[in-house]
Amino acid sequence: MRILIVSDTHRRNENFLRVVDKIGPLDLVVHCGDVEGSEYVISEAAGCPVEIVQGNNDFFSDLPKEKEFMIGGYKVWLTHGHHYYISMNNEMIKQEARAREADIIMCGHTHKPVIDREADLTLINPGSISFPRQ
Repeated sequence: MRILIVSDTHRRNENFLRVVDKIGPLDLVVHCGDVEGSEYVISEAAGCPVEIVQGNNDFFSDLPKEKEFMIGGYKVWLTHGHHYYISMNNEMIKQEARAREADIIMCGHTHKPVIDREADLTLINPGSISFPRQ
C-alpha cells in the first residue's frame, strides 16, 4: 500500500502537486491539517481516498478535528496536534493515543518532521511540505 502523509500545506499546494505527480499512483493520502481551504485541490490531485483533519489555521472549516481509522491491522489516530501541546513535546499526545488504543499517531503543527517509535506506539509528523526547513 502506497501512503503519502503530509501536513501544513497552508494553501501553498504546488509542492504537494509536484510530489503526487512525481511518485505516481497512491492508495491513500493523509493530511494532518492546516489545508486552509484547499481540501478539494488535495482530494482531486490525490486520485485516491484522502483523510484530512482540521488544523489551527483551518478557520470556519467543516473538516473533523480528529479521526480514527484502520490501515491494515493498525489503528491510526489523526490529529493536527495543537490541542495536545505538540510544540512543547510529544508526551501528552502519546498519552492520549494510548488511551484511545491507537497504534499510530499522525499529526502536524510543528512544521518539523519527526518519527517517534516506541514498542507500542509510533508517532509520525511529516513536517510542512510548503515551507523550507528551518
